[in-house]
Parts: sequence; structure tokens; C-alpha cells
Amino acid sequence: MGIDLSVLRRQCEQTLGRTEFAEFGDREEGKVRDNYVRGGRRAIVVTDRVSAFDVVVGTVPFKGQVLNQIAAFWFEKTRDVARNHLVSVPDPNVSIVEECRPLPVEFVYRAYLTGVSSTAIWTAYERGERRFCGHALPDGLRKHERLREPILTPTTKAARGDHDQNASREELIERGLIGEETFDRAARLTRELFTAGQAFAETRGLILVDTKYEIGTDAEGNLVVIDEIHTPDSSRYWYREAYETALAEGRDPVALDKEYVRRWLVEERGYRGEGPPPTLPDEVRCEAARRYIEAYELVTGLAFEPDTEEPTERIRRNLRAAI
Repeated sequence: MGIDLSVLRRQCEQTLGRTEFAEFGDREEGKVRDNYVRGGRRAIVVTDRVSAFDVVVGTVPFKGQVLNQIAAFWFEKTRDVARNHLVSVPDPNVSIVEECRPLPVEFVYRAYLTGVSSTAIWTAYERGERRFCGHALPDGLRKHERLREPILTPTTKAARGDHDQNASREELIERGLIGEETFDRAARLTRELFTAGQAFAETRGLILVDTKYEIGTDAEGNLVVIDEIHTPDSSRYWYREAYETALAEGRDPVALDKEYVRRWLVEERGYRGEGPPPTLPDEVRCEAARRYIEAYELVTGLAFEPDTEEPTERIRRNLRAAI
């Protein structure tokens, strides 16, 4: 398994950075996904855009294909835990989903004291904060150390270009963003998903370090998992066998997620989301792609089969056939 570097280099020239498919519905653009909505049906096109610190910083070859297909894998794997919105996958970059109303809160579970972003638990801990999203943290913890138990650290959902904000359950309810009963139902549901995700990742030799879930409601008010689940964009994965050694030696565990891009931005360019982002060199884009693909293959047990056809017309053709 794996992928030839020359294939990644060639794909750098035709990544999917933006889509315009007006014939398939009203366009809603997110940081990574372009949504097309018409008549209660939603087509999600997962682009190759990569975001860090809530800013789109460039594109990574095959990223959209990896994210779309690994999300589909996890949606199928967790159907017995929670209902999700996936209906079909007519193209490597596209999912047809049930239309739901998103909750204005992201449910983030963290099992380790890590991260480099402004909202990361390690960033707050290093500043001396010992209360994080309503959870008390003891003194004396090391970077990347496992927490006593996973904790729910929700965030607000910012508009594109703005930053998500950490918040406690009580703060979110007090601000009127979400009702108490809805929050608690979603918290229980996402805790079950995180537990199932961690257990399965363990069988693959991986640690599911942390993740975020987006939850919506259907027409009857039932909770539905939407957007993505346990992908390298929404989740942090480490190699299980290498983790203890890295911790003992004071090194960062090797990550199979977009943390590689974040760290490159911080350590090589001093960028943390303020102002225009630096250009990602092709070698960084290709290494990020290799890690995304490796995550897909390790998690699913399947070989990644890249579609190298020009993506825009391929997606248009496949969407036309599916809708």
C-alpha cells in the first residue's frame, strides 16, 4: 500500500480548490466542503482545501478523496451507535446526505493533553490555566500526557474566517446557544462514538487522541451525526507503539492528521492564523497527502485508490448521474 511520490507531485497541479456547480443547487461554502442544496437534498463536495487555525492555507493532493471515503467508512462502522446523514457516495469527492439542521455547537472529545492551536488544551495548560471548558486539570501534567479520562470540551461554531471559541456546557446553555436536554443527549451520543472510535483505532495500532463531532436534527427532532467523523481533519491519530517512547523522550508523537501542517506553519513560518497564510511548498503538500493516505489505509485496512482524472468534470458527470 502507500502511494508513489511522483503521483502526488503530478496531482499538485490539479487539486480541487474550488467548485461551481450551480446546476445542482444553492452553494454553501465551508472551509473544506462545498455544499449544494436543493429540495431537501444536500450534495457535499469535499475539496482538497486544508485549513489550520480556522484559515484555509492551501490545498493537499487527494485530500478530499481521502476525507470523503474515510468518513463514509466510519459512518458505516458506527451506524449501530448513532444515526448519520450519509445516503450515498457517487464520486470519490462527493457524498449525498440527508438534509439536517446543524446544532450551533461542536462536540470535541479530548483524551490527551496536546495541540498547538489557540483553542488546544495544551496551549491553555501551558499558560497556567487549570480549568478547561468546565473541567479541573491537576498540576504537573506533561505535554501529550493521557488524561485520567476523556473530557468533552465543546466549542462554538464560528463563521468562516472567524475562530471557534472553547466553552463549557454551562456557558453554552446560559448564552442560549443550545438547550440543556439537547446538549446532554448529544454529549451522551458523542461520548459513545468516541469510545467506539478509540476501541477500533486500537485494533489498527492507532490512538484516537481527540476528535470533534457535528450533530444535526432531522425533521422529527432526532439527533443525527453530520459533516464528517473520525477523519484526519476532525481527529488526531498517533501510532500506539511509538507513543510511550515519544513521551519518555519529550518528543511529539508522530501524527497522521493535519497536525503536520499546523506544526509546519508554526515552527517554520511562525504562523498561528493571523493575517494571510504563507504558501505551502509542494514538498509539504505531498508529505501531508502521504500522511492522509496512510491514515486512510491504516484505519480502513484498504488500499487507497486515487482517481487522477481532472476532478471538476468528473464530479459534474457523477453528480448528474446520481441526482
